[in-house]
Amino acid sequence: MRKNGLWKMGMKAVPAIMAACLLAGCGGDGKDGAGTGSDGGADAPAESSADAGGAREGADAEQESGAGSQEGGEAQAEGDAQGGDQLAKILEAGKIVIGTEGTYSPNSYHDESGKLVGFDVEVGEKIAEKLGVEAEFFEAEWDSLFSSMDAGRIDTVINEVEYSDERALKYDFSQPYTYIHGALMVKGDNEEIKTFEDLDGKKAAQNLTSSWGKMAEEYGAELVSVDAVAQTVDLLLAGRADATLNVETAFSDYLKKNPDADVKVVALTEEASSSLVPVKKGNEELLKAINEAIDELRASGELKELSEKYFGMDVTSQE
Repeated sequence: MRKNGLWKMGMKAVPAIMAACLLAGCGGDGKDGAGTGSDGGADAPAESSADAGGAREGADAEQESGAGSQEGGEAQAEGDAQGGDQLAKILEAGKIVIGTEGTYSPNSYHDESGKLVGFDVEVGEKIAEKLGVEAEFFEAEWDSLFSSMDAGRIDTVINEVEYSDERALKYDFSQPYTYIHGALMVKGDNEEIKTFEDLDGKKAAQNLTSSWGKMAEEYGAELVSVDAVAQTVDLLLAGRADATLNVETAFSDYLKKNPDADVKVVALTEEASSSLVPVKKGNEELLKAINEAIDELRASGELKELSEKYFGMDVTSQE
């Protein structure tokens, strides 16, 4: 959630390419270096937490191949760095690899049996179903998810991703599939913090690279690094942090599971934030297919059903 609370889209209208043409290989080879989904939490697989960045392998080789003019080679290299349009590659592979945390209930977490479940997990599965492919999940800590997409290990991230101007430099975003207010939580006996403006000079327990962390900083808070909601509550109760910002649904889920926790929500943002599906720039056909899938899921009522299942409310509509 940004302080201005605005959602923007950078999608450009482009002609649709027939699926048959895509399956025939119009989009190129299969995806380079796609990782496999992990069976454990965020800390389990080494490849899940790898912090890789930059263009996919082979871009330099393409640039130095000597075919065509220097300008043509540079254009090809730039196309490779952006990853090309991945829809054809996804269809050819028969799967879309989705990055997610696996530690963020109720969006992405493991149930008592160890199965990866959650609102965003099921949204990802249903988008894959609409594309006609399987969903394969790649679990990693939040800070590693986008670098994994940059490196070509995953196709997208479905994990309550919000728009930011910084992310928009490298990614395009789908239409929103949720509209959720941000919330400010403090310890039960805290009477000093009642509004977001009261964060000035206080310590906020946040993921350092999340939009919530950036928002807390904008209000003058000093950040204390955490990775999960449960950790933020522990820091509040221990007096090591004064407050924490997150979506209202995350706090609601925590309090539902921990009704005796000595914490309280003292403020909500006026404007709602939105969850979006990011894709690397240059993938207009993939973005179009994801938007069409979200349209179908909203029209059929499936998005609403998932929201009520995991949040106890419908957060998939602006109304």
